Amino acid sequence: MNEPYILILYYSATGATYNLAQEIAIGVEQTMGIEARIRTVPQISPTTEQTNPEIPTTGPLYATLDDMANCAGLALGSATRFGNMAAPLKYFIDQTAALWQDNALANKPAGCFTSTGGQHSGQETTLLSMMLPLIHHGAIIVGIPYTEVVLNTTTTGGTPYGPSHVSSETQQHHLTQDEQTLSRAFGKRLAQLALRLKT
Repeated sequence: MNEPYILILYYSATGATYNLAQEIAIGVEQTMGIEARIRTVPQISPTTEQTNPEIPTTGPLYATLDDMANCAGLALGSATRFGNMAAPLKYFIDQTAALWQDNALANKPAGCFTSTGGQHSGQETTLLSMMLPLIHHGAIIVGIPYTEVVLNTTTTGGTPYGPSHVSSETQQHHLTQDEQTLSRAFGKRLAQLALRLKT
C-alpha cells in the first residue's frame, strides 16, 4: 500500500514560492508515515492557447487531478497578483469540478502559502483567495497557530493564515530563518492532522 502524502501544489514565477514549497515538504517529512509530493502547474498565455511539454524540463512535475484526489492533505501556494492568486494556479483549480462532485477533498486538511514583492503587497488576501475554493471543496482549513512563537516576532514573512515570504532588494527569493521555521511548522502540522483524520 502506498504511503499517504501531502500534495504541495504551487505556481512560482521567480522561485520564491517554490522555496516555500520545499521548506513545507521538509516539515511534512519530519512526521513518520507520510510523505511530501511537490507539484506545479504550467504557465498560461493571456492572448492565445499555450502548449507545454507533458513533463517539465526542470523542477517538479505538473500536477494532475489524481494527485489532488488521492492526497491526504493539501498545501496550495502562489505568488500574489494584486492581492490574489496567480492565473496559472487559478486556471488549474477551475478544472477541479469533478473532484468537487466526488467530494475528493472533503474533510482533508488544507492550507495555503504565498510570496510577495513587499510587506504590504497582499499576502493575507492572496492566502484567503486560495482558501475560498478549498472551502467549497469541503477541506478543513489549516493555518499557523500562535503557539509557533516565531509568529509573534517575525519581521519578514509568516502569518496565521499560512506561510509567506517577503521579497526585498537584499532578500529577493531567499527565505529568512523565520520564514523557513514557519513553513516547516506548517508542513508538520498539515502532516500530523492528515494522519489523525485518516484514522
